[in-house]
Amino acid sequence: MPRHILTAVAWPYANGPRHIGHVAGFGVPSDVFSRYQRLAGNNVLMVSGTDEHGTPITVQADNEGVSPRVLADRYNRVIAEDLQRLGLAYDLFTRTTTRNHYSVTQDLFRQLHANGYVVEKPTLSAISPSTGRTLPDRYIEGTCPICGYDGARGDQCDNCGNQLDPEQLLNPRSRINGEMPDFVQSQHFFLDLPAFADALGSWLQSRTDWRPNVLKFSLNLVEDLKPRAISRDLDWGVPIPLPGWEDRGDKRLYVWFDAVIGYLSASIEWARRSGDADAWRQWWTEPDAESYYFMGKDNVTFHSVIWPSILLGYDGEGAHGGSPGDLGRLSLPTEVVSSEFLTMEGRKFSSSRSVVIYVRDFLDRYSADALRYYLSAAGPESNDTDFTWSEFVRRNNDELVAAWGNLVNRTLSFTAKNIGSIPEAGEPTDADRGLLATTSAAFETVGADLGRSRIKAAIAESMRVVAEANKYLSDQAPWKLRESDPDRMRVILHTALQAISDCNTILAPFLPHSAQQVHTMLGRDGVLAPSPELREVDDLDGGPSYPVLTGDYTTAARWQSEPIPTGVEVAPPTPLFTKLDPSIVDEELARMEHGG
Repeated sequence: MPRHILTAVAWPYANGPRHIGHVAGFGVPSDVFSRYQRLAGNNVLMVSGTDEHGTPITVQADNEGVSPRVLADRYNRVIAEDLQRLGLAYDLFTRTTTRNHYSVTQDLFRQLHANGYVVEKPTLSAISPSTGRTLPDRYIEGTCPICGYDGARGDQCDNCGNQLDPEQLLNPRSRINGEMPDFVQSQHFFLDLPAFADALGSWLQSRTDWRPNVLKFSLNLVEDLKPRAISRDLDWGVPIPLPGWEDRGDKRLYVWFDAVIGYLSASIEWARRSGDADAWRQWWTEPDAESYYFMGKDNVTFHSVIWPSILLGYDGEGAHGGSPGDLGRLSLPTEVVSSEFLTMEGRKFSSSRSVVIYVRDFLDRYSADALRYYLSAAGPESNDTDFTWSEFVRRNNDELVAAWGNLVNRTLSFTAKNIGSIPEAGEPTDADRGLLATTSAAFETVGADLGRSRIKAAIAESMRVVAEANKYLSDQAPWKLRESDPDRMRVILHTALQAISDCNTILAPFLPHSAQQVHTMLGRDGVLAPSPELREVDDLDGGPSYPVLTGDYTTAARWQSEPIPTGVEVAPPTPLFTKLDPSIVDEELARMEHGG
């Protein structure tokens, strides 16, 4: 029975282009997982979009002298185009400034308020003395009162992970201009997180198969929950849907509250665009549905504590009771899949210091599959990991080109030159049967790893099988049998081509662009690795039009060994990957030093 699997991918901020550190955490792992699940026959809904509210947008817009909407429009398009080129197969990649998103966010707020989980009370707001404008939490930093870390933000200390309020910081200062903020009283709404402590604790303790670091961190957070403000003194965001508040131009729901609701609003938008407005329910309200949330470790708090609290409150399952809203009972995450951080040449990514390479610039110079391969094999899955140009070149040349690319090229080249078509199977030997047993068994092994989001283990096992196929071809040496035993030569080539077909399906989640090439070279019909499309759409509720990523991800293959079609013409292949000259290491390092 096919499973319904929601792949919920962290929402990138639309305040600038995304760099490879971003897609290492949220992008490539979620796409590899989703592509595998589709090949395995499951019903996948992969959703996300650009996060377009909050301070990073308004500050960048001020710096550029444009409105937040103009800035968000620009980078929504840039990010969507980059993710399309990387091959991230979203069912819907949308944005948080749609009227659909506003409506869903307000629905959840109203139900949380009705169930008693949203409370109004005065709080201290930070004001810039020089401009008179509110300084949102993330743009205030200072010394953490808990661990003493100098560099804690006004909403969270990244050193100890504790949630904070700006006025708690010692020596607070504005990240914009360094001035000390003034703190004034203002009325705001708070999510009553302590009311979910028991429900959250019980739920988290049942998550025995999560990555240990994610689970331990989340359980520690539950021990010290405090009410958290979900509104701010802003004019850019979702209006507060209560009498006396909804028409105010100076109060909005804050970005962290509406951003996590985007997973639900994107699912509802996808369903509305599909022609079945209730289709989203199969992933959100059915008891057997599964949901996997992909992000970097700096987002764990929002996905393992705050978003589940919002869902529990909407469902009426916190300490105050209550009842579900009109959407019905919404399911909690099955797993929060968090990656660690990617650094670059030993330094943290920093656009201002030119320690960065944007996805767009990378893909202008190198192939999408080369980047996807590197991030799968050497990404920050469970530890902070350093990207280096020398390691990127080595893996591209030694693993993609010399191992997988060479296996495909030499087998197809020899077949095209000496036979011209895929030969019949013939009578296999133990060596032939052994190789095909290895490639066939890899579907279960690699699939088990991918099903648990163990991307590194899965790609390592895939490349081990590629190495076995290369060894088989070298040991059997069909080029020595052209004159002496052409029948045996044909059996060897059939076996090698079948192994390549198996390996290609196994590698398709990681390397969709080249996998489709090999699929076609082997004479197979249809699409093995579908690509996302960038489409211009109208807002469903009358707002401005915008681009979305979407696509038809029906595949012509399944996660299993399928016999290759014999007799199909084989043409001389074109190389799958480009060997990189070692000189590019110095070129790229020089580009970093000069800010290029």
